[in-house]
Amino acid sequence: MRNLKLVLAYDGSEFSGWQVQPGAPTIQGTLASAIGRLTGEKVLPQGSGRTDAGVHALAQVASFTTESPIPAENLTKALNDILPASIRVLEVTEAPPDFHARKSARAKTYRYRMLRTPICPPFLARYVWHYPFPLDENAMRRAAALVEGEHDFTSFAAVDPERAEQEDISNVRRIFCSAWERDGEEFVYTVRGSGFLHHMVRNLVGTFLLVGKGTLSPDDIKRILDARNRSTAGATAPANGLYLLNVEY
Repeated sequence: MRNLKLVLAYDGSEFSGWQVQPGAPTIQGTLASAIGRLTGEKVLPQGSGRTDAGVHALAQVASFTTESPIPAENLTKALNDILPASIRVLEVTEAPPDFHARKSARAKTYRYRMLRTPICPPFLARYVWHYPFPLDENAMRRAAALVEGEHDFTSFAAVDPERAEQEDISNVRRIFCSAWERDGEEFVYTVRGSGFLHHMVRNLVGTFLLVGKGTLSPDDIKRILDARNRSTAGATAPANGLYLLNVEY
């Protein structure tokens, strides 16, 4: 039995997220079908995390076990011949038997792209949040830095049905870096952390937006964290601006 590690890039626009769902196109389900066609096995590749509907990935990691003798480099090409153009396998490598894409992950980095131009080009619309209205970007920068460190992020977590019935589940996460930067006409948020809760990055972005609008001040971020109440934070930012940048092991 071999344990294989895959690195994937995908455009999530036409998919209902990573996790397989009956009657809906998903990244996990599409990948599982392609692997099954090649190996003749019924497998369900495990991802490093469950990206939401419309969220993209530059380097998602997945793993699965197989008895197939197909060499890893041949599997890369064969999978890309089967998969839709919106999903690309960047590499397949042999992994240790105890490697698991989610359980072995030590850190992840996400990026959120906000386009600040008056008009959004149609070819960018699926890949950015177009927000042409006035914002205090410096205030958003200050607010972003305040979530660095170890905190309980309950205020920024959507209810996760898979975790709702589990007791003693911690919402504490460590954020190593949280920063907004200008990149030409885009205002880009990058966050690297030990892990992320359901909708956490999009809820952070939605809250930072309120700081940029002046509805909240940067100092309100600590109050929101301490409240541990989702209703104290901002609305969830659109999925199409979010990218899983990389996963560290």
